[in-house]
Amino acid sequence: MDLTRVRFDANGLVPVIVQDARTGKVLTLAYANLEALEQTLQTRQSTFWSRSRNELWVKGLTSGHTQQVVEVVLDCDQDAVLYKVIPRGPACHTGAESCFHHALTSAHTPPLGEVLERVYQTIQQRIDSLPEGSYVAKMHQAGLDRILKKIGEEAGEVIIAAKNQGSDELTWEASDLLFHLLFVLAEQGVTPADLARTLWERHRS
Repeated sequence: MDLTRVRFDANGLVPVIVQDARTGKVLTLAYANLEALEQTLQTRQSTFWSRSRNELWVKGLTSGHTQQVVEVVLDCDQDAVLYKVIPRGPACHTGAESCFHHALTSAHTPPLGEVLERVYQTIQQRIDSLPEGSYVAKMHQAGLDRILKKIGEEAGEVIIAAKNQGSDELTWEASDLLFHLLFVLAEQGVTPADLARTLWERHRS
């Protein structure tokens, strides 16, 4: 990336939009100077300029919620930058996945792929941090066999719901099955992207 093309403002800063590379979800808006952009390109870790502290700021340096940068893109006017990242943990200091979580309009249901990716990421975070009272933490500590048993139980519930021909019941039970399937995938290091790639290759063949 040719950083000489970046149009910094009078303070030597450029706004940076941070986007989840896997889901497309906007995570935060920050600012960078030339040094922050150079460091981001070199280390592939989200680096910004903190206007409040007047210093470089590497995302996750203290919290551990790092962002691996997979692509840096300059907008059409060359006065805004996009970091496409793979986040490890929430982007917001409040603990929210994204800093943009105060809706001013009525909510809409995201596409299924985005929902599955978000649920998968939450499961991974719970496995890593094992928060007290978490269902995922409890099942993880019980072991893989317990999770696999739950998948069998939920699959049976889906069959019963389908036989009963109740759409609400079937939707509920199928959601439970998908959740536990994502759980076992996370335990085995398989991602929704891996499934998407395999399904797409089958569809095209």
